[in-house]
Amino acid sequence: MAFMENSTDVNGFILVGLTDIPELQAVLIIICTLIYIITLVGNLSLIALIWGESTLHTPMYFFLSSLSLVDLGSSSAIIPKVIAGVFTGDKTISYNGCATQMFFFVIFVTTENYLLASMAYDRHVAVCKPLHYSTIMSSRMCAGLTISSYVCGSLNSSVHTGCTFSLSFCSSNIVNHFFCDIPPILTLSCSDICLTELLVCIVGAFNMAFALLVIVTSYLSIFIAILRIHSNEGRQKAFFTCASHIFAVSLFYGATIFIYLQPSSAHSMDTDKMASVFYTMIIPMLNPLVYSLRNKDVKNAFRKATERAAINISFTFKDLPQKLIHTICLLNT
Repeated sequence: MAFMENSTDVNGFILVGLTDIPELQAVLIIICTLIYIITLVGNLSLIALIWGESTLHTPMYFFLSSLSLVDLGSSSAIIPKVIAGVFTGDKTISYNGCATQMFFFVIFVTTENYLLASMAYDRHVAVCKPLHYSTIMSSRMCAGLTISSYVCGSLNSSVHTGCTFSLSFCSSNIVNHFFCDIPPILTLSCSDICLTELLVCIVGAFNMAFALLVIVTSYLSIFIAILRIHSNEGRQKAFFTCASHIFAVSLFYGATIFIYLQPSSAHSMDTDKMASVFYTMIIPMLNPLVYSLRNKDVKNAFRKATERAAINISFTFKDLPQKLIHTICLLNT
């Protein structure tokens, strides 16, 4: 991936990181490593569970596995570089490396934005049109929504990254952040960033507004449908069907709106860094927990998978002595 290096005198950037306090570096490495391990294990386990259990082969869990894959990508684009920078003390990143990191991060964030909207629509159909659910949310529909999410993510990322790195960088190369995010990179440019900032805000706001419109409309319909349910048990079941998704949406859009839908002059980079920790590290780690701990289907599937694994292990150890004896006999002959 090559970007316009001739438009700038800067060959690379220096990422300030989360903190420059020496006493906190060791703690930071441990915390980031633990977060990344939990993120990898949680999301990979959820993907494996969904694809391995036939009871979870439904549109909702198809979108959930796609969301886990996006969370893996977004955290992997950021956290390993943060850990390496703190561990080695080398916080530099090349010009193309910075552009590449931004490109992939924006893809995953935008894709998650549209996947959350797709999941809201899926819940709308499940609650409001249960008799037509299998017809509307067909395999083709699910695949189309997922592919469209990735296409929108790629287009949005191309616009953001292209506009940002078409600017000139001829003075400071110190990024007051722990990764190459759009606002801190724009503040380093010696070009006029007004048009670029306006374009980035318009495109970003459109993507977010469209997804939020789908989410809000879907949940208004769900709320009205829940009010029409006469039994308390039915209402609780409908509510718990959507509770995890509502929580994930609140976390994601709360942090995203706080950071991106304001001009760079209003940004406090230290505050932005703390908010960025939520959607780059905490949210990808929490999503598999949010969608599994309160979900009976996932719990039952996990229990069945654990029981099958335990049975396989017990049979393996039960036959192990006989296999060892047989192997020894073969070696002696």
